[in-house]
Amino acid sequence: MYTGYYKEYSYNLNREMEFKVYGHAGKRILVFPAQDGRFFDYENFKMVETIQDHLENGTVQLFCVDSIDLETFSANGDHGWRIGQFENYFRYICEELYPRIYQISYETSGLSRGDKVVTTGCSMGATHAMNFFCRRPDLFDGTMAMSGIYHAGFFFENYQDGRVYENSPLDFLPNLAWDHYYKDLYRTSKIYVTIGQGRWEDECLEDTRKLNNVFLQLDIHNAIFDYWGYDVDHDWQWWRVQLRHVIEYFKD
Repeated sequence: MYTGYYKEYSYNLNREMEFKVYGHAGKRILVFPAQDGRFFDYENFKMVETIQDHLENGTVQLFCVDSIDLETFSANGDHGWRIGQFENYFRYICEELYPRIYQISYETSGLSRGDKVVTTGCSMGATHAMNFFCRRPDLFDGTMAMSGIYHAGFFFENYQDGRVYENSPLDFLPNLAWDHYYKDLYRTSKIYVTIGQGRWEDECLEDTRKLNNVFLQLDIHNAIFDYWGYDVDHDWQWWRVQLRHVIEYFKD
């Protein structure tokens, strides 16, 4: 299985950013780490191993990015600076990493592909995966979000500005104009949201139900919301099982 490590300068963040690539070809999947996590966590927590056969067969290719949660969503202090720094991260992903995904995919597969990229993540990684997909369905044509929070107010308590609003799918999705072209993009994308009903899932379960209702109100009926059992906790052992199950829906 192809594995590549990359460390490249980001002009939006003014620092070196690291990421890893697993697999040589297939559907490109951008992986956000769990809260405060790193680009190598997906491997360390055996998520990569869980779908190794798909990676070796060239049906999917993972691009595991670093987070800056400790400066943004998880940080304390100046809310305005925190959300501003997240916007820098958003531009890093969309303007810098996104074209690199295409370049690397071409280099490893030799195939020039026109389809887009799927986002995924667990916990806060799911928060980012859903947010990036909902904000830029012109770049991302699907998301598989596992156990996420989908309103930014959870992380920016008692603070609101336009940037927080734009990173809060539960806030901005219901206000999309009835004829907004994003709605058609959502309807032609693959959206799969999983959530357990066991320990440590309460806030995520509440947000998942709200997001489920929002998509139905927008007449986006292709989104799959998959509610797992009361024994399914907010933990890696279940996210591995969920990934193995959901990847069948997304593989090339």
